[in-house]
Amino acid sequence: MKKFTLILMSLLVFLVPIAVSSSENQITYAPRIHVKEGTSTNWAGYAVLTNLAAPQKGAVTDVKGSWVVPFVDCVSTPSAYSSFWVGIDGYSSNTVEQTGTDSDCSSGTARYYAWYEMYPKFPFNLKMKISPGDVMSAEVAYIGNGKFRLVITDTTTGAIFSTTQTSKNAAKSSAEWIAEAPSSSGGVLPLANFGTASFNSAYATLNGVTASINSPNWQNDAINMTTQSGILKAQTSVLSPDGTNFSVSWQHS
Repeated sequence: MKKFTLILMSLLVFLVPIAVSSSENQITYAPRIHVKEGTSTNWAGYAVLTNLAAPQKGAVTDVKGSWVVPFVDCVSTPSAYSSFWVGIDGYSSNTVEQTGTDSDCSSGTARYYAWYEMYPKFPFNLKMKISPGDVMSAEVAYIGNGKFRLVITDTTTGAIFSTTQTSKNAAKSSAEWIAEAPSSSGGVLPLANFGTASFNSAYATLNGVTASINSPNWQNDAINMTTQSGILKAQTSVLSPDGTNFSVSWQHS
C-alpha cells in the first residue's frame, strides 16, 4: 500500500507509534455480513449483546481481549488477507469501533501490522513493528460524549498505542472478538491461511457489569465464516469453561 501523511498520536510509555492512512486499494474492516444465524461471510469469532434478537443500544461501554499474531502461509494463499481484533458495534449496527492486527499475503510475501478503525471512516495503519507470534492486548472503551478510547499493546515488545476518537452515531449495542476477511471496494477479500488464531482474556462491560463472553448477564453468538453458498472458511471453537478463551481455525480462502 502507498502510505502518506504521518499523524502524530498520543504520547505513551515504551513507544509512540504513528498512524498512517492509505488511499490506494484501501482495506476496511466492515460490519458483519450476515448469511444466517451464527454465520457470516467476513467474520468468525464471538459477539455479545444484551439480546441477540433485540440488542439494547447504549449498553456496551468496554471490550478487551488478547490474541497471538498468527503466521500466514503465503504459499497456499499468495494474495489474501486476515484481520484479528476486538471492538464495539458492527454485529447489528452500521458502525464499528475497533483495533487489531493483520496477517496478510501480498504476492506471496507476508505482511504483519497493527491498525485501528472507526468504521465507516477508513482505518489507520500504525507504525508499530508486528511479528507473528507476538501477543497483542487491546481494549475499546466508551468514555462519554461520543468519544472512544482505543488502546493496543504488543506485550511481546512493550509497544503501546492509544487514541481517542469520536463517533456520535455509535449504537454501543455489541462487543466482539473477531477474525475477519477484510474488504475493499470490490467486496470481501480472500482469506489468508492463518492456521489457528487464539483469543484470550476476553471481557466486556454491558450496563455496568464486567464479565466474560459466557456471562448469564447477556447472550453470545459463536460466528463461523462461510461463503454465500455455505462453504466453511473459518471455524470458531467452543469457549473455555470460564468464557474467556477460544480459537478460530482457517478452513478455506
